Amino acid sequence: MSEEILINVTPQETRVAVVENGVLQEVHIERTSSRGLVGNLYKGTVVRILPGMQAAFVDASLERTAFLHASDIIQEGQSEDNGNGHESGEETKSIDQLLREGQDIIVQVVKDPISTKGARLTTQIAIPARNLVYLPYSNNIGVSQRIEDAQEREQLRTTVRRAMGDQIEGGYIVRTMAETVSLDEFKSDILFLNRTWAKIREQIKNSPAKSLVHEDLSLAMRFMRDLVGGRVEKVRIDSRETFQKAQKFAEELIPEVKDRIEYYPGERPIFDLHSVEDEIQKALEKKVMLKSGGFLIIDQTEAMTTVDVNTGGFVGRRNLEETLYKTNLEAAQTIARQLRLRNIGGIIIIDFIDMQEVEHQRQVMRALEKALAHDHVKTSVTTMSPLGLVEVTRKRSRESLERVLCGTCPICSGRGVLKSPQTVCYEIFRDILRESRQFDAKEYQVVASQWVVDLLLDEESESLVKLQEFIGRPIHLQVESQYHQEEFDIVLM
Repeated sequence: MSEEILINVTPQETRVAVVENGVLQEVHIERTSSRGLVGNLYKGTVVRILPGMQAAFVDASLERTAFLHASDIIQEGQSEDNGNGHESGEETKSIDQLLREGQDIIVQVVKDPISTKGARLTTQIAIPARNLVYLPYSNNIGVSQRIEDAQEREQLRTTVRRAMGDQIEGGYIVRTMAETVSLDEFKSDILFLNRTWAKIREQIKNSPAKSLVHEDLSLAMRFMRDLVGGRVEKVRIDSRETFQKAQKFAEELIPEVKDRIEYYPGERPIFDLHSVEDEIQKALEKKVMLKSGGFLIIDQTEAMTTVDVNTGGFVGRRNLEETLYKTNLEAAQTIARQLRLRNIGGIIIIDFIDMQEVEHQRQVMRALEKALAHDHVKTSVTTMSPLGLVEVTRKRSRESLERVLCGTCPICSGRGVLKSPQTVCYEIFRDILRESRQFDAKEYQVVASQWVVDLLLDEESESLVKLQEFIGRPIHLQVESQYHQEEFDIVLM
């Protein structure tokens, strides 16, 4: 599988597209006015402790106070889990034993603010490099859970210990991409991380409370660090300045990929390559067409996302069961891609079309799990229920594509539907009746949208005449082109 990364840079935003075999798989967007916070270090102040939630709110001069749970606070005597680097002690102290209000504390953002929730924090500082993550407050070596072979995990730990030499402070997590890394490459990463941590420590000493201590790399450089691996054939960047930064970054950290970085000066916008712009627009729609003629309906809500699979115009060539099976197989592949492309996190409920044959159910589940295995974000899948429902959880670390690019509709207020013109007509009738009982007006003027006025003059004209006779007052109609379908005013004259 070949990968290509396209990086589009403007003064207002940076956009990164991950293209696999010519098909867009991921889009990442970072706007200059609202850069992501994950990875940033702050000197914060504890402003409120919540013993009932075993958590505290920390003021780090962000838009909202940030959330710190007791389990994310380093405690004395903790030992690291070699599986993923998170630390867990035998006995966990309560939040009011660990912190006090007014206390200054060094914290790192692990989850950006999402919707109405503030950022999620940890005191377990982690500084990432190409192949390793440095844990300054730990003395253990962990290995990414995605590296499953026990012998390989132990070999990687041994290599990292050799690379550390006489270093006694800090621990490391071996990242997934480091499976085939040499001793010298680990040494290079460790040197880079030690220098970075030394700068951060100096900054901590000189920084006031409620201030930024260390900012993570920009979106383009993070991709260079994290995702430009052996599968990536090209990295195309349409900004000469960013291209030069990327080359310098590659020289220092990943010299083996420097030759794959290209400056793209073409007149045709870079995101027109592989139809990236078109795919982004499609990713904002609820309906996703399948090649077979079936389709998906993807509905995102605050609590969860639902995906409904439909056969649509696909009737199959053999029998109904075969048709349902083929549609579900194609849907499994498409759903995995859409979750990545739209960056949908949290709970996802997939409603596959019911299949009678157990083997068909197994094959669809295998196809879904295989497709999700390519995702860089951690996902887990439950078994298929008797009703064909599958629950998928996908780690949520940043806003979905829809939330980044879209806002709440000012007309429907996020409902996704509008009242029909007929419903609005009947609301107008009720309001006129209410007004006629309260006030002694000579006549009434209804100001409404073209759709509503047309209906009042056509299908509801008889009802309008009866209402005028009932209240004994004339009712005039006026079209207001700026009004949306639900908007109207009743003027007493």
